[in-house]
Amino acid sequence: MTITELQKILEEVKSGRKSIDEALEALKYFPYTDLGFAKIDHHREVRTGCPEIIYCAGKTVDQVKGIFRVMAERENNLFGTRADNNMFEAVRSIIPETVYYSEARIISIKKKDLEIPETSIAVITAGTSDIPVAEEASVTAELLGNKVVRIYDAGVAGIHRLVDKLPEIKNCRVVIVIAGMEGALASVVGGLIDKPVIAVPTSVGYGANFGGVSALLAMLTSCSSGVTVVNIDNGFGAGFSASMINKMK
Repeated sequence: MTITELQKILEEVKSGRKSIDEALEALKYFPYTDLGFAKIDHHREVRTGCPEIIYCAGKTVDQVKGIFRVMAERENNLFGTRADNNMFEAVRSIIPETVYYSEARIISIKKKDLEIPETSIAVITAGTSDIPVAEEASVTAELLGNKVVRIYDAGVAGIHRLVDKLPEIKNCRVVIVIAGMEGALASVVGGLIDKPVIAVPTSVGYGANFGGVSALLAMLTSCSSGVTVVNIDNGFGAGFSASMINKMK
């Protein structure tokens, strides 16, 4: 339920078009719906401006299907991250308009159009192997109502590939930089532009990369001002934060 929907119910009660009992029925599940295995937070959009987003990893196919079924009863866009194809097929069996972004591993159901800012978000990867995390960030930002500029495989081993794209990058309001190995790309980008940079370390790399820890530490100790860091492989977190920045008035 959005603030607009809540205001509409209260105005209908005030004008006499809706009884108190009818309003209570509409608001009965306003705080959350308890499914036993999950408590779905319907109040989140009022608090944060965005409905609850489903983290599908670790859940069973039936649990994901049940959560989507309840959330789809409301007129909100919804999506789930880290979903596999079996989860998608299960949700699509009850909600035919469901879309699956396989590389991003995101299930999406669109109920309404969102207002899209004129400004854009750039998503840059160091290498092709970082693209799955980048797609999670890009699709997340797009589903939240943003334009995204994708610049993939522009790492420090061939820095001219990044320099060629600087005019496009500088036109964006916020930049997401995604890199594994030693994670140097975030510092390079941060030193070339006057926009906030959200760095995403990935688990891409050989043994001493320690599953992304080397890139994480490098990004956390970046000498470039304006670089902030999310968790390893957390494309969703970067896309969500970039959306919040891009939509600030």
